Amino acid sequence: MVSGATVREFRRALVVLAPGPLTTVQDLGRRRHSHLGVGRSGAADRGALRLANRLLANPENAACLEVTLGGLKVRASGDLLVTLTGAPCPATVTDAEGRTRGIGHASVERLPDGATLRLGVPPRGLRTYLAVRGGIDVPEVLGSRATDLLSGLGPERPAPGSVLPVGPAPAEFPAADLAPVPEPESGVLMLDVIPGPRHDWFTPGALAALCAEPYEVTPHSDRVGMRLRGPRLERARDGELPSEGMVPGALQVPPSGQPTLFLADHPVTGGYPVIAVVRDHHVDRAAQARPGQRIRFRVAGDRRLVDHRRL
Repeated sequence: MVSGATVREFRRALVVLAPGPLTTVQDLGRRRHSHLGVGRSGAADRGALRLANRLLANPENAACLEVTLGGLKVRASGDLLVTLTGAPCPATVTDAEGRTRGIGHASVERLPDGATLRLGVPPRGLRTYLAVRGGIDVPEVLGSRATDLLSGLGPERPAPGSVLPVGPAPAEFPAADLAPVPEPESGVLMLDVIPGPRHDWFTPGALAALCAEPYEVTPHSDRVGMRLRGPRLERARDGELPSEGMVPGALQVPPSGQPTLFLADHPVTGGYPVIAVVRDHHVDRAAQARPGQRIRFRVAGDRRLVDHRRL
């Protein structure tokens, strides 16, 4: 997003008419800056962003729009190719003559000059990714175009009237026009975990308690992390830790005994003990969990903790 920019300044762009509840610019984040106190940030569902870029033959790190619970409305300046991935949502394109058509999910779609794209609320999942061929070409900050909501780094959140320039189209052309991928799960979500670096700060039965019953995703959840409600995890030690490094997927437990699952914009350090860490391949899955949805944890490789009736 270019502050104060007008559509005429760019050959191709997206003009934001309505941003919905939360829309941010995201790529795969900032690498190798933790020693400076800068988190990685980037797409909460990295697999969805990569898929969107592959469909358009973009570099996999090209910047897209991450749209939480739909509501986005944008207008094309110049002829564009776009795709939607992540949480499937109702989507329509209205051309300059007022004709409206629906568009598919995980498919390559044409967005003609002057056409308007509207996203509805996804019936399942939380975050939808809108990619455009050429990528969202806003200025980089520390090597990334990602918006970090915790630190404030990166482009501002799009607002009505924001102009998002689109970069040059890549030399390669899309090899497929549709990707048949599974939708985000709407029932109980199973996530694999490994014991955390401070699991010994908890009672011997705490890790089993974490995996025994579902936890509910509370409304107090965002790109920083998900606050969960479920069985209380009892500590075996008093006091607090000195701050230490955190990673996406860390399950940090404050004195309340209710865990928080860190996501893309998590703090670089934290002082509460981490009982377990969600395996990297399931962090994307966690990022699509909606408030009110239930989550179960399974220690990776321990099938005794799985209730297959709930899968």
